[in-house]
Order: sequence, then C-alpha cells, then structure tokens
Amino acid sequence: MVFSLWLGPLLLASAFLWAVAPPPPYQGCDFSHGRWVIDEASFHPLYHASRDCPFIGQGFDCLRNSRPDKDYLNYRWMPSTCHLPRFDGRNFLEKNTGKKIMFVGDSISNNMWQSLTCLLHVAVPNSNYTLTSQPQELFVFSFPEYRASIMWLKNGFLVDLVHDKEKGRILKLDSISSGDQWKEVDVLIFNTYHWWTHTGQSQAWDYFQVGNEFIKDMDHMEAFKIGLTTWAKWVDSNIDTSKTRVLFQGIAASHVDKKGCLRQTQPEEGSMASYPGVDIVKNVISKMAKPVQLLDITLLTQLRRDGHPSIYTGRGPSFDDCSHWCLPGVPDAWNEILYAALFGN
Repeated sequence: MVFSLWLGPLLLASAFLWAVAPPPPYQGCDFSHGRWVIDEASFHPLYHASRDCPFIGQGFDCLRNSRPDKDYLNYRWMPSTCHLPRFDGRNFLEKNTGKKIMFVGDSISNNMWQSLTCLLHVAVPNSNYTLTSQPQELFVFSFPEYRASIMWLKNGFLVDLVHDKEKGRILKLDSISSGDQWKEVDVLIFNTYHWWTHTGQSQAWDYFQVGNEFIKDMDHMEAFKIGLTTWAKWVDSNIDTSKTRVLFQGIAASHVDKKGCLRQTQPEEGSMASYPGVDIVKNVISKMAKPVQLLDITLLTQLRRDGHPSIYTGRGPSFDDCSHWCLPGVPDAWNEILYAALFGN
C-alpha cells in the first residue's frame, strides 16, 4: 500500500505506540467506518491457520490451498474516529470463565466462529481444547481449563424452514420453533442474510408462509424483513438481557458480481454504495425493546474484495468463492470488534 509522505511517518509512529501500549477501547465508538492499512507493528496476521489451528476448515485456509499472494494477510482495520484494541485471547477467556458463547447463523457465522476459536487457541496454546459436533448441527469448541464453550449453531434463516409432502420446503416467516437452543447462553451472536438472497436452484425454499397464507414468491428483502422482525420479537419475549448479552453479526458483503474476486490482491478505499439489507437490519434492531448490539461489518467487507478464498478453497479452479473469507483475514477484524464490544470501557 502506498502512503503519502506526511502520512507514512505518522502511521509508523502510531504503530509503534500501539505496539508499546495499545490504547483502551471506547464504549460507543463507531468501528464501522475506517480503512484497511498494512499493520506496520507486525501483529497481523494474528495466526498461521495450518500451523496454529489445524481445526480450521479447508475452504478457509487459503495459504494451504496455494494462494500465491500474501499481502491480504497483513492488513488491519483502522476505524476513522478511534483505535480498535488489540485482541487478547487470554483476557477473553478469563473474562468468560464458566460461560457459554453461541454463534447462531449461516456459514458466514461459521467463518467468524472459526476465526474466534483460533484466536483463543493461539493465545493459550498449552490449554487443552475439545471440538465436538452435536445433534441439530451444533458445533462446540471448549476450553476445560476455563470451563468456557464457544459454539456455532448452524441456522441460515433463524425462522423455521419445514418440509411438507405436498408443497415441499416452506419458509415460515413468522415462526421460530428452535429458539430453546438459544436459551441459557451468556453471549449470543446472531447472523442471517445470505440465504435470503439465493435464487433459482440455490434457493432453499419452495414457498413462503405468513400465518395461513402460502406465497410462491415475494420480494426477498421483504421476506427478510418479516423474518428478522420475527427474530427480534422472539428475543424481546424470551431473552433476559441482564443475564445474556445479545449481538447481531452484521451483513458481510459478498463480491459475486461481474468483477468478482479472482486475482484481487489489495483492499479498496473510499466510500461504497449502500448494501442491500443493511437498512432493514438497522431498522429492526432500533425498534427492539431489548438491547441488541449490531456489529456493523458491512463497509469493512465491501472494501475487501481481495479477502475471499476465490479459487483457493481446495475444491479446484472451477469453484470460485467470493462470499466466504480467508483465515487469517477479514473475520479476525470482526472478532477484534466483538472483543471491543464486549470489554470496552
């Protein structure tokens, strides 16, 4: 990355100070606006996936899958108005001793969960861990020493998707029957968006249902709004936020467009057009009775066309993934923001 003559020394000095004494996080700071910069302090990448975290899924480990360029590993997210604190995995575990943290969402949620489990493991490499899969697509990464569990529950819509003999797959926009799995957890990080945008053969439903009405097709963003509102009402009615912290993992931009992500090697800069679904998420959360914190990651992902696995997923050059993210990489910044959100002063 090219810096101007006056900005380069300033960033180097800032990086030096950050290395000596990371500035404290700031409650209420807007981490959603900023830019990607090369980490001159050499903290990034925060781990080596294959060496440090062999449990990371093959599709996310782009180095192991022979990605030739390496610059994408060395960027950190720098907010415009404040500092993003350095992730401290040991502190994270100590503060969450005896607690359960659950990600609920699709494969983008899985991307963030795998990043977090690796960040924690490399912080306490001599602490034993267990990784198990349980019924109903629940994956549990546990640290017995800290009695802490970091879980991912696969659930792409949050609302119910059921199978009917006559109608096929029905996406019930006003129904949540699996919410009991979300209870008795200390931190909940929800995510849903990408499955709602699918069309054609990749679409996971045949009908929408609202009340007793079956709808063959409707605007997908309108369906998303109804479904997300159902989730919000469920949280308001069922979660005691004095005991459970609730966050919503914002919409991560995909780059499945004409330009794509193949052979992209640097972040973009500047402002970006508004991203579909973001206003719906913000509007629904703003109307909730219970406090839910949005991890607004949309802009920082819009700027990282280079951060996707592309053809380096281990599935061969015919498969081009511009939706998920390489690890190490962009999801590590999401967890740095999560760390600031949970422990900010």
